[in-house]
Parts: sequence; structure tokens; C-alpha cells
Amino acid sequence: MSKADQDASTWMPPAEGGRCAYATHRVAVKTRWQLAIDPSEEAALAENATRCPNVPIKVQLAR
Repeated sequence: MSKADQDASTWMPPAEGGRCAYATHRVAVKTRWQLAIDPSEEAALAENATRCPNVPIKVQLAR
């Protein structure tokens, strides 16, 4: 419950190993559903992406 409704700018998984998966999933969902992203969340995801440069992001487009 610690995550609640926080975004990536205020919450990331506590375990370093889960952060890449969380960030890539978050980007995929935002892209698929064309959801807005505020500048602080974008910065947090971009910073996290530099730590996992070879992790692909797979987006299934909404129909």
C-alpha cells in the first residue's frame, strides 16, 4: 500500500532489480493509452532509464 496513487516521481520499487521493469511498464501503459505525463514523472522515468539502457519497451497499441 505504500505506492497507493503515487507516480514515478514520488515512488519507485524499493528493490533496485524491480525498477527497470516498473519504469518500462509505466512508459508502455502511458503510451498505449495516450496518458499525460507531468514533467517530474518524465524526469524520474528518464533518469531511471539511464540505469537500464538495454531494456526494451513493448507497447501493445489500444484498439
